[in-house]
Amino acid sequence: MTSQVRGAQLARLLGQWHALPGRRRSPDYAALAAAVRGLLADGRLALGVRLPAERELAEALRVSRTTVTAAYRQLRETGHLASRRGAGSWTMLPGTHRVASTGLWTPLDDRDMIDLGVAALAAPPQLVPAARAATEDLPRYLGGAGYHPTGIIELRDAVARSYTDRGLPTSAEQIMVTSGTQHALDLVLRLTLAPGGTVLVESPTYPNALAALAARRARVSTHGLSTDGVGWDPDLLLGSLRQIRPKLAYLIPDFQNPTGHLMPAELREKAVAAAHAAGTDLVVDESFVDLPLDATPMPPPVAAYDRHSRVISIGGMSKPYWGGLRIGWVRASAPQVQRLAAARVGVDMASPVLDQLVAVHLLADAPAIVEARRAQLAAQRDALLAALAARLPDWRVTSPSGGVTLWAELDGPISSALARAAEDVGVRLAPGPRFGLDGTLERFLRLPFTLPAADLEEAVGRLAAVRYDLDRSARRQWREATVIA
Repeated sequence: MTSQVRGAQLARLLGQWHALPGRRRSPDYAALAAAVRGLLADGRLALGVRLPAERELAEALRVSRTTVTAAYRQLRETGHLASRRGAGSWTMLPGTHRVASTGLWTPLDDRDMIDLGVAALAAPPQLVPAARAATEDLPRYLGGAGYHPTGIIELRDAVARSYTDRGLPTSAEQIMVTSGTQHALDLVLRLTLAPGGTVLVESPTYPNALAALAARRARVSTHGLSTDGVGWDPDLLLGSLRQIRPKLAYLIPDFQNPTGHLMPAELREKAVAAAHAAGTDLVVDESFVDLPLDATPMPPPVAAYDRHSRVISIGGMSKPYWGGLRIGWVRASAPQVQRLAAARVGVDMASPVLDQLVAVHLLADAPAIVEARRAQLAAQRDALLAALAARLPDWRVTSPSGGVTLWAELDGPISSALARAAEDVGVRLAPGPRFGLDGTLERFLRLPFTLPAADLEEAVGRLAAVRYDLDRSARRQWREATVIA
């Protein structure tokens, strides 16, 4: 069934589309069409969604119906909208586009783009030797069907040991291997959340988690994170759990995506206690737990404070190792793992055996691989911070103590406008509103430091030029005489 966005919803997503810097002399209908294309490009507006009727959107935006009609016509001409008389208009993208590494759509001719929309590293040099060793291990699995819904025992043992080494005793029966962390989250939601259930998330948070919750038709409530190094407001987080009493809360306590915050041990313990009292299950995303920088000491896992099977931890290989290795996992109680496996069989049966064997060999070499990753990320983070301080000193950025991203507070609500303008100079960005609900966070921008330092410095230089152009175009527009007829 095709989903539909109402006029008021689309108006919230569009935000201040008519007042953004950089509009130059484009008429309202062209600015509106460009804003809708921007929502499609950065994933805030999905494909195949029916847009509101022209009259409904015009009323929501407080513009003339003629403006909306002309904008829809331009979107049809550019291949971003399909319409059928009497049935409505649906979002689409031109045939000249492809799926990019971010999972979003992008023009076919953008392969030289500096992509700051994706926060993941290239593969480590140890991947090829690990793959060769995995092929030598494969024959002993070839006599069976190859379906292991909870994962092969070698990998489950290795993941369980990693939790035990972090101070959380874990057995293989408490581990389920998945096809990446996103797949782990999807399975957990299938098991724990009925359609329409209430979920508490951080704001900002991981966009794909919001997409997974939207697919479950969840009712999402948020609690805001601060822009300084503190992150979570304990009273706000704990108060939200007690007052909202959500069925589920999704947290990223280890170098939160996108802010990079690290939740202190005391708050982890209190959050688990508050969740238990409220009858809330905690889904804890540990994607970045292996990437502390500057010798940052790590607090215990959130599940270390769990005595009532309220915490389900998810993680994977994508961030410390390689995103192309689609290996993730769930850590939960043994009965929960069995229920997850039963739910999984109707979705994808099992993860590839060969990929799991590769993961086993990489985890065996984890100390060397992860230490090299940390050194690489620390150097690239410092290069990005230095470039921002030199070229965009008005942006406010706190240096994260781990993870792979900076969360920049801009000098105005220009995130979407900047992202659209940056595409023209060969830089792809993830604007702030992608990490929130209903078009908020226009003053923020996520900047990963997963690319080489030279690419990061070049990208910042291009962004500085674009930011300057936005100011100049805004000033020119302000000085234009207004014609009243």
